[in-house]
Amino acid sequence: MKLDRRAALGLIGSGAALPGIGMAATPAVAASFVHGVASGDPTQRGAILWTRATPADPAQQAAIALRWHVAESAGGKPVESGTAQARAARDFTVKVEPRTLKAGHDYHYWFELADGTQSPVGRFRTLARGAAADAVLAVVSCQLYPGGFFTAYDSIAALDRVDAVVHLGDYIYEYGADGYGAEIGQKIGRGLEPAHEIVTLADYRTRHAHYKGDRSLQAAHARAAFICVWDDHETANDSWIGGAENHQPATEGDWAKRKAAAMQAYFEWMPIRDPQGNDPWEAINRRFDFGDLATLLMVETRLLARSEQAGFKGETPGRSEVAAVLAERNRPDREMLGEPQRAWLEKELAVSVKAGTPWQILGNQVVMARVNGPDLAKLFGAEKAAAMVATLEPSVRAQVELAQAGYRAGLPFNLDAWDGYPAARERLYQSIRRAGARPLVLAGDSHAFWANQLADAQGNAIGVEFGTSSISSPSIGDMLPKMPIGDLLQQASPEVAFCDQRAKGYILLTLTREKATGDYIAMSTIYAPKAEARTLKRFSLPAGAPRFDAT
Repeated sequence: MKLDRRAALGLIGSGAALPGIGMAATPAVAASFVHGVASGDPTQRGAILWTRATPADPAQQAAIALRWHVAESAGGKPVESGTAQARAARDFTVKVEPRTLKAGHDYHYWFELADGTQSPVGRFRTLARGAAADAVLAVVSCQLYPGGFFTAYDSIAALDRVDAVVHLGDYIYEYGADGYGAEIGQKIGRGLEPAHEIVTLADYRTRHAHYKGDRSLQAAHARAAFICVWDDHETANDSWIGGAENHQPATEGDWAKRKAAAMQAYFEWMPIRDPQGNDPWEAINRRFDFGDLATLLMVETRLLARSEQAGFKGETPGRSEVAAVLAERNRPDREMLGEPQRAWLEKELAVSVKAGTPWQILGNQVVMARVNGPDLAKLFGAEKAAAMVATLEPSVRAQVELAQAGYRAGLPFNLDAWDGYPAARERLYQSIRRAGARPLVLAGDSHAFWANQLADAQGNAIGVEFGTSSISSPSIGDMLPKMPIGDLLQQASPEVAFCDQRAKGYILLTLTREKATGDYIAMSTIYAPKAEARTLKRFSLPAGAPRFDAT
């Protein structure tokens, strides 16, 4: 039987036993489950179950035999079991998928080695079929390991009810130990492995393994299935279809090779279904139905079609360069989703709307709303604005002055978000209108909390946006602690109803047939291993309403 490249990856990645290879066929090999267990991409009949069998001998090359079990309780009798092989070709990671479970039920699962060594026990919930009264999702993004402890994951792991965790990207960061967040990491003892910037397949695998060693992250993975997409840092900062801001071909080689290495490690180490058939690796857009209550559509906005970011090349741009950036930003051919993905999204939205599903949710990486850069001189007067900027550290002051020059010329707050691709955003909005949807958009990336009222270029209401802050990555608000950045963005941007640029945490999204409620959960600290969670803000959206209310 001939296998194509994608089918071969799926066979290896599934961890399924090859014909004639079972537990008895492979001698017991000393190994352990140091990276815990995880589940993801739930269906009505199962989910992707993940673990890694870490060999005691680092030079181990022989396959490691495992069994897996799913039960209705942590100590219950298995209702589905199987065998798998952890192979060196996949860094000894394993992914399997039970397919005979009941819809809308909680299940427990675990793995075991031939010598009887057992993994931790994980938990997940299958998707509902038919009538569903409610659904609860935890929405997370951006976890910089040296930036702080993952205290939000302890909070999620302790929740009484969470059907799935929606991760919107930046699960890992590619920087070295002397890069982004290094000063914080040194203070709190959060170093990195490897210590250098990751570029090769071995590098990306090591970084994923380092993250998966975090006990708080392990606890959240064991609590519920993750539904994930990547953003840029799973490859390199500000990635796009042809490269990345943090990739230098002269010293780091071919971008395509680096991207392929990053994606291979991602599919090995994440509880995500491998690409099917002849789909490209980048095509991780997919659909999840929570019974007849909600359709969740995960989109990819980085590696599949995104055009290169518009932006300044120098430190002190003149008027001509500002005009050039504006012209580049406004080009009608600039892409985020690409035509095939946009057409897929429009079709899936229309199917959901036609079925009478109350909620269409877009799992999207970056902020979609129009966010104007605050012109400090306009808001406070030139003299007071100059005095505010003068108090900043020289390096930060230079960045703020550069940003202010762009804002005064009409540039948005963030060119790496949908604001950098206005024509592509309008094409998306046209698709949403044709589908008859009024979506609830989820966004990450910004390291800030947002509640945004989305509208097209003509001012017509499109839907609402719940933007989650980071788990631990620093924000502009952290860089400018004395400046009320969130309030300034609200004042400057009609679409922004709420913005907090300092709190870290997650959004707990509760859906019923009548309304969607977003609880913005802020952690008391990320600079110590233990923290308290509190509700910073709550927004509710009645089903079918174009705008939400703060409560």
